[in-house]
Amino acid sequence: MKAHLTRRYWFAASHRLHTDKLSEAENRAIYGKCNNPFGHGHNYALEVTVSGQVAPDTGMVYNLPDLDLLVRNEVLERFDHQNLNCIPEFQEIVPTTENLCTAIFNILKRKLDAVHLERVRLEETSQNSFEVLG
Repeated sequence: MKAHLTRRYWFAASHRLHTDKLSEAENRAIYGKCNNPFGHGHNYALEVTVSGQVAPDTGMVYNLPDLDLLVRNEVLERFDHQNLNCIPEFQEIVPTTENLCTAIFNILKRKLDAVHLERVRLEETSQNSFEVLG
């Protein structure tokens, strides 16, 4: 039997949706107010879902403090209170929430070996959320 564990985290970051591959007019047309030259910020809600067998000795899929430490060290310390446009992951790609969600998934996927990374969900606003499934 496979069980799922989902844990929720929060962080704040700013970004400007803009690419040098498009003209200023094209950037404004595509990204609208999110193309503001001064950027804008979000309070992101991050959900990380892992799955695996429930260990008979612990009764858990994965140790919560271990997951918390991993997410804190690899994700929150990297992105919290940062301008995403200045982070190495976004030097070549637009820091959309879709791309941020994918980056977080890839970071965690490389570090998790005892369980399967099922899903990373990133809520940008109360109306927008994005998911990457493994």
